[in-house]
Amino acid sequence: MVNQVVVQIAAGRIMNKGLNPKTGQVYVIDDITNPDYRQAVEDYILANTEGV
Repeated sequence: MVNQVVVQIAAGRIMNKGLNPKTGQVYVIDDITNPDYRQAVEDYILANTEGV
């Protein structure tokens, strides 16, 4: 079970080229190591970027 608030925050940082608070570098999908969260973030990004 993933926390949707965490998914939205992570996806927002990735889409807006925000910083990863852990590394201080631009947040990328590869920074997400948990497979459930990674899939949820990928799905969120796809659902919120269609038609862009």
